[in-house]
This record gives sequence, C-alpha cells and structure tokens, in this order.
Amino acid sequence: MERVTLRIPKQQIEEVERMVDSGEYPNRSEAIRSAVRDMLNEQEDSRDSSDKRKRSWAKV
Repeated sequence: MERVTLRIPKQQIEEVERMVDSGEYPNRSEAIRSAVRDMLNEQEDSRDSSDKRKRSWAKV
C-alpha cells in the first residue's frame, strides 16, 4: 500500500472519528479507503451501464 497525505476539513474528520468510535470502522484509514472504494465502484457502475460486460479482473 502507498501512503497518501491529504487535507480534510475538521468537521469531516470528526464524522469519520465518530464512525470509528461507534465501531463501524476499525480506524480512520479503513474508513477513508472504504469511501474511495465506494467512489470508484460508483464511477465504474456508471460507465458499465452502457456496457453490460463487466471486467472483474480490472477492479481495484
């Protein structure tokens, strides 16, 4: 895995911390990775709506 540094507004980090504290995610990194996966899947789904053949081997 690569390390990425990013700036996120305090309010959003506080929301992520609440999800971690509630046990929804084990840590902030996993919560953010999950959000990125969801974004990538959503983008892929919108592209695939015109092409019914999904390439599971190309998924991240």
